[in-house]
Amino acid sequence: MTGPYVAVVGAGLEADDTDRAAEAIGRAPSRAGAVVVCGGLGGVMAAACRGARAEGGTTVGILPGLDRADANPWVTIAVTTGLGEARNVLVVRAADVVIAVGGEHGTLSEIAFALKTRTPVVGLHTWEIDGVVPVQSPEDAVEVALSLASASEL
Repeated sequence: MTGPYVAVVGAGLEADDTDRAAEAIGRAPSRAGAVVVCGGLGGVMAAACRGARAEGGTTVGILPGLDRADANPWVTIAVTTGLGEARNVLVVRAADVVIAVGGEHGTLSEIAFALKTRTPVVGLHTWEIDGVVPVQSPEDAVEVALSLASASEL
């Protein structure tokens, strides 16, 4: 049996600080047997997948377009949707918990969808919103996320 599905969301553009954090976040859930879910493209999504794959983990990229080749090279399972940014809802709905790392308006939409559906959200240097559990490090993000995912399975 696999562990929880952990969505890692954030900006699609590369940025050293958030990408380093996302890569560390991707590694830890994979060591715990979790599946990393993301939007399948670059930036935080690629970094989280890179970290997960470095630990032998499974990654699911829910893509905005119709071409699996658009997925970053660390996506294990590429799911095409043809939905553009509306695929953000699917990223959240596939997850037991969401970790938001930095991010822009797309990340904000994923946080909002998660909160609306009562999917726990952990935030690292992201939007400060009621319901998002703020943390200060990638390690804390994973620890809190896995704890929240376990609690929601009860």
